[in-house]
Amino acid sequence: MMFLEFAVWGAWAPVLASHLVGPLRLTGKQTGWIYATLWLGCIVSPFIGGQIADRWVQTQWFLAVVHLAGGAVLLLSARQTRFSGLFCLMGLYSLLYAPTLALVNSLMFSHLLNPDAQAGGIRVWGTIGWIVAGLLLALWRRSGKPKVKGSDALTLAGILSLVMGIFCFLLPRTPPPADPGNPLAFVDAFKMMSDTNFLIFLVISFVVTTELQFYYVPTAPFLEDIGVQSKNVSAVMTLAQFAEIFAMAVLLPLLLPRVGFRWALVIGVVAWPVRYIVFAMMRPVWLVISSLLFHGLGYTFFFFVGQMYVDRVAGPDIRASAQALIAVVTLGFGNFIGTQITGVVMDLFKKDGKFQWRPVFLVPCVLTVACAIAFILFFRG
Repeated sequence: MMFLEFAVWGAWAPVLASHLVGPLRLTGKQTGWIYATLWLGCIVSPFIGGQIADRWVQTQWFLAVVHLAGGAVLLLSARQTRFSGLFCLMGLYSLLYAPTLALVNSLMFSHLLNPDAQAGGIRVWGTIGWIVAGLLLALWRRSGKPKVKGSDALTLAGILSLVMGIFCFLLPRTPPPADPGNPLAFVDAFKMMSDTNFLIFLVISFVVTTELQFYYVPTAPFLEDIGVQSKNVSAVMTLAQFAEIFAMAVLLPLLLPRVGFRWALVIGVVAWPVRYIVFAMMRPVWLVISSLLFHGLGYTFFFFVGQMYVDRVAGPDIRASAQALIAVVTLGFGNFIGTQITGVVMDLFKKDGKFQWRPVFLVPCVLTVACAIAFILFFRG
């Protein structure tokens, strides 16, 4: 389940921007809006998908239906050549897909006998799925000119979504709870912001997430511009996920007991500006490609450790609500605003039809350096 869930996303997210700013000739701002559709979906998904699965429909059936519908929408999206049509279809797809990001976790935890020991080993298959999707796309492209009209990335994602939808019918029966509880219970998590450390963590998480879009949106066209062949881009970008697997499986268990949450989070927040500094250098190409490893390091030590930190500091009665709060702040608002900033900055530093990559990447570099300094100075945990 985890493998297919993130393979769908990984098939299109890392490389779609090259198709948008290349053959479709969309602006950076329009590209930002296409990517923003998923983050807008993540803002409303706790209210829609969670309520349906918690009150009326078995989770595995809900997942099956939305993934089948999403696959059909992705296949239609792949053939769009205008911004308006693609934006509307990707918006519809995002409303279908966004709720599943939380529901696959809830289904998983519903059936694990020992979640603390088992969850990490299952979740890592999502990262593996992301990698395999990128490698499949690279193999498809290297096999010759893809015989597909429109985006091959969206076409592959649509096929994987249909496979996921069929597979979901085989998942364990997961009916709604007998007592679904208060549908607005997550509001209680807002009281945690009275803790200065948690508020600092929340604010820095939001800012860092906005700058994370400078990786997701422009990296594929950037790599092509510095000499990486288009057919190899998706495979090259899987380096970040290989680093994430290594960081999650090896480094995190080794370092977290020794350095604690505060310095583990510091490692994560420092990884972002290091990567952007290398991106801004633009040369040598091997060093730029190697810096992709910092994405996996930063994601594991900031976002994954951040989820562990939230689970640790939240009271037992509001842990799920606290996770929902951090997800809405980062996956929802942080990513949405980040795509808008990224699109505007890309257009601002575009000259004669070419993006000026050094100033583009210096913007997130400055902001993530400021976040790292603020976190080290003010977060005590």
